[in-house]
Amino acid sequence: MSTASTLSLRTRSALERSIGPERLRGYAEACGGDERLGLDLYFWNGRISAAAFEDIGFLEIALRNACHEQLSRWHADQGHASPWYFSTHVLPRHMQDVGIARGRVAQGKKPETEGRVVAQLTFGFWRLLHSKRYEATIWQWALRHAYPRGTSRTLIHARLDHINALRNRVAHHEPVHGLAVGDAALGLEAVHGELLETANLISGEFGAWLASVSRVRSLLAQRPG
Repeated sequence: MSTASTLSLRTRSALERSIGPERLRGYAEACGGDERLGLDLYFWNGRISAAAFEDIGFLEIALRNACHEQLSRWHADQGHASPWYFSTHVLPRHMQDVGIARGRVAQGKKPETEGRVVAQLTFGFWRLLHSKRYEATIWQWALRHAYPRGTSRTLIHARLDHINALRNRVAHHEPVHGLAVGDAALGLEAVHGELLETANLISGEFGAWLASVSRVRSLLAQRPG
């Protein structure tokens, strides 16, 4: 594993120019002004961001499938043959997200299927379906059954909000070493813990598997500075 101390002066200088002094300054400041440790923290931030994004990806697929299954069952039980996302209970502002997802399927020049549309819905969309405005409708009728171990909409929505914030930071290559999200200013370790707990609520077996393969906890122990 490469560290700043193992790099030649020429390579280190080239990396610092490529990364940019403004970006690296924040990492050095997090290490008490030590520029070499700051560069190591930058390397570590990239590795743990990749590990966190991997876990978020696994959770997102499981979340999507669990919610889709319950929403489809509920919608069919009402006698509807159309996909659940055409339900009048989905608010117009969120139907815009469905329209975007359908547009992406069309751009791929493949026939539109329910599975393909659902696959294009974002993590943020699923988070919104757990918001307070759906408490008495979609949550009570369908989504609560996606968590067979039992939970509250408020808890799941808060966790999805935190995980989505982490997802956005990782996707935009922003620092996660000083992550502070939510009212409690949760750090990376806490948000990742919520991720694993959410996976466990969807399926105990899935949650245990994800915890066993995740690289995040081991990388947390290797944080420089």
